[in-house]
Amino acid sequence: MASPSVLGLSMLLSTFASTAVAAVPHAPPAPRAPAGLPPESSLDGPAPAPAQAPGWRQEPAVEILFRRAGKAGTFVLFDPDRGLMRGHNRQRAETRFTPASTFKIANSLIGLSVGAVASVDEVLPYRSNEPPFSPAWERDMGLREAMVVSNVPIYQELARRIGMERMHQGVVRLGYGNEQIGPQVDRFWLRGPLAISAVEQTLFLNRLARRQLPFPIAAQRAVADITVVERGEGWVLHAKTGWQNGPGAGVGWWVGWVGKGGRDYPFALNMDLGGPAGADLRPSLGRAALKATGVLP
Repeated sequence: MASPSVLGLSMLLSTFASTAVAAVPHAPPAPRAPAGLPPESSLDGPAPAPAQAPGWRQEPAVEILFRRAGKAGTFVLFDPDRGLMRGHNRQRAETRFTPASTFKIANSLIGLSVGAVASVDEVLPYRSNEPPFSPAWERDMGLREAMVVSNVPIYQELARRIGMERMHQGVVRLGYGNEQIGPQVDRFWLRGPLAISAVEQTLFLNRLARRQLPFPIAAQRAVADITVVERGEGWVLHAKTGWQNGPGAGVGWWVGWVGKGGRDYPFALNMDLGGPAGADLRPSLGRAALKATGVLP
């Protein structure tokens, strides 16, 4: 497993890796036009220039939350009202780690855009040689359900349908982290070489929340829909967990955005888990940070 390296806002490089899940490879089907997307939708053409990272404001209240939890990690929130990043541990926020299951957001977007699936409800077959991380994985399902239970084999099936060339095109077009997918189309977000920082996650999600990615609007809308985890009066929370090296010690992610008052507040948290006991801290610590920054009530 490669070690993460500390990166500047203008130059971010490195890798991290691993997971224990594998799947049975098979030949991908021919692409087809996804429902609700224009027939010309593809990943052809140049990607727009990457957005410049905004300034940073340290949040002492968030720092206290991490200290009380006894966890090394970072939290980043993009504040559209102030046009800057607010959070804890800027150095780590600029460090790249393997995205693990947070890549399901990008995987879904690419798969829908190229027609690897017609919709988020098209059922994909469960294929795996490895013991399941969760019993909830062990059946065929669509992306909507697979996102909720974080079904790795289903998303590996989607990646094989997308194929190496289209997957790499999509990752580059998104400007996703270091844009490296290596030689295995169904492993690169789990074991590397793909790596992304919390700052980069936040910028990517900011564009998705505002439907500003260079992908069909219908695909962005569908992915936003399947990432909703909670609603309250006047707000909606989109989120996805990730666990590099799960269920062992590794780096845990919780990323997403809050829609509130006509604004979108994207965020990203990562932390050293130390094993299964720390897994539940990802969303609980993240929610506490969103409350401390005034985004969630």
